[in-house]
Amino acid sequence: MSNILNIQNLCCGYPKFQLLDINIDIPKGSFAGIIGPNGSGKTTLFRAITGTLGLKSGKILLSDKNLKSFSLRDRAQNIAIVSQFIEAGDMTVEDYVLMGRIPYHSRFNFFETDDDFEIARKYMEMTDTWRFKDQLMSELSGGEQQLAGIARALTQQPQLLLLDEPTSHLDITHQVHILNVLQQLNQEMGLSVLMVIHDLNLASEYCDWLILVNQGKIHTQGTPEEVLTFQNIEDVYQTVVVTQNNPLSGKPAIFLASQKVLKEIQEKLAKK
Repeated sequence: MSNILNIQNLCCGYPKFQLLDINIDIPKGSFAGIIGPNGSGKTTLFRAITGTLGLKSGKILLSDKNLKSFSLRDRAQNIAIVSQFIEAGDMTVEDYVLMGRIPYHSRFNFFETDDDFEIARKYMEMTDTWRFKDQLMSELSGGEQQLAGIARALTQQPQLLLLDEPTSHLDITHQVHILNVLQQLNQEMGLSVLMVIHDLNLASEYCDWLILVNQGKIHTQGTPEEVLTFQNIEDVYQTVVVTQNNPLSGKPAIFLASQKVLKEIQEKLAKK
């Protein structure tokens, strides 16, 4: 299987934190997740992939083509980014989504065409945002803004969709709804998706490929079954966990216990 993203010997970062010798292969058509503890390097890696952080060495290939050779327009037509926080002021939702068509127009002459409107409506309907197309972005809830951000990204018609913690600060209803939308886009359109995500159980349930980052290095990458073992989780997160298969999906599910419960277990074992 060919890769949508291939990262080779990447080194980048800041004076006090560096990603060192990063090598990643993400199969084309994957729904992939970057996971790891706070401060492990997830955001630094994400910024390197988006192009907002320069590389000190190594290279990033998109469908076997070095991203360094992409113009800004080429990059915007091939990679779409949904930020964690979306600020669009008093734009209507439809106008905000239509901005995703900018890479297909001259920088000095952006007038929406009938095709632009058709493409925007198509993806707004797919993300369930067409129903509030005339509302202001500032009037939407956090979950609705994320969906509008996804619709805008899709109008760029990218090969790869990048999302920075799309479920953070959302309740479980909106988390599941957004991930269901992304999973549907991935499966029905064959769209490659890569997101940073903290919740290991959500990552396990929705992603088919995971990259576990720790201390600026790749600890493990592969399927959820390969990555989310109790040994890997305890090693990286320094937390005692139990992993079992979800009885509905068969995916790994992670369970933890409070310090009080662990102490009680230790005391019971000591008495035997």
